[in-house]
Amino acid sequence: MSKPALWTKDFIGIALTNFFVFMSFYFLLVTLPIFVLNEMNGSETEAGLAITVFLISAILIRFISGQWVEHFGQKRVLIASLIIFLAATMLYPFINGLTALLILRFFHGIGFGMATTAAGAVVANIIPNSRRGEGMGYYVMSMNLAMAIGPFAGLAIMNEWGIKTGFLVCITIAAAALLTGLSLKKDELQRQPEERFKMDLSPGNLIEKSAVPISLTGLFFAIVYSAILSFVSVYAEELHLGEVAGYFFVVYAIIILLSRPFTGRWFDQYGANRIVYPSIVIFAVGMLVLSLAGGPAFYLIAAGVIGLGWGTLFPGFQTIAISRARPEKKALATATFLSLFDLGIGLGSFVIGAAAAGLGFKTLYAACAVYVLIGIIVYYFVQKAGKKPESSPL
Repeated sequence: MSKPALWTKDFIGIALTNFFVFMSFYFLLVTLPIFVLNEMNGSETEAGLAITVFLISAILIRFISGQWVEHFGQKRVLIASLIIFLAATMLYPFINGLTALLILRFFHGIGFGMATTAAGAVVANIIPNSRRGEGMGYYVMSMNLAMAIGPFAGLAIMNEWGIKTGFLVCITIAAAALLTGLSLKKDELQRQPEERFKMDLSPGNLIEKSAVPISLTGLFFAIVYSAILSFVSVYAEELHLGEVAGYFFVVYAIIILLSRPFTGRWFDQYGANRIVYPSIVIFAVGMLVLSLAGGPAFYLIAAGVIGLGWGTLFPGFQTIAISRARPEKKALATATFLSLFDLGIGLGSFVIGAAAAGLGFKTLYAACAVYVLIGIIVYYFVQKAGKKPESSPL
């Protein structure tokens, strides 16, 4: 019996849209902290705050954007969000102070939160149920590729031509996201236009209950992940490895590309637990190796090990969250998962930035390895609040 098609025009289109959105996101994620520290004479805490403010607005908008997707349709919300995302990106070249930067980051986060929620709903309805783990793995891989190219390009362009040129590149990337989003066909789950939209702020319409347990697990791990996203390039500068900093995410993505065809398929065949538990251990080992880095070899080995561990965990968690929700609630499940995940990133960026100033990055990353191992216990107990992933392949 042949498998239902996965690589359709719309799947490729939404994956490209996701790629461009996250490429712009990661481009700024690694360059803005350096920009705040070096050109605005800010502190590590202020650098982390520029990340936190962005994610706070993304989280807040997701609580209602799931309802917008259900009422107005996936593509309408997606296109509106991409327009906001592009408009915000176009304002970066005019920023000349920390306060203005934080206001813009909040506005930019609104577009990002809406876009990722709508895109997640689109892909959840495109992927065949029998290939859910495999499909979500490849979809998330578009984000992983963006994580490799975005930081590498961002650091290279910033070092060669300055941040202003980097902002112009980000504008081009955001425009590409809008163009690929426009190529998607009209979604079939859009409600009748004559229905009047009524915002419902009751908990049941802001959060998808079935997605909460695994989303809390994602939040727990996201705190450590923020230490990679926001500060691994700063750590490289501290180790005098600035010339190889961008390659961290390249190695990370290569390992994900090599492992994804197997891990996604195994997830569908054997269930989540047989993939999640080993991946947590691998993630912890990667953080330990990073803490021991003194030269480029350990620094890049850590990138590969973390790529195999965390690069497998994230799509697995998101697949569980979406699979447990009813079809009409997949957008809300996506919003719930990403909101709690981004909350972990936001809290982590702020806390990690403050902790790094006192502990130093080596001690901090070693502590993160222990923290990740504690995640085995967290996952074991939290996932029991919902349907056991291993009960059937997802």
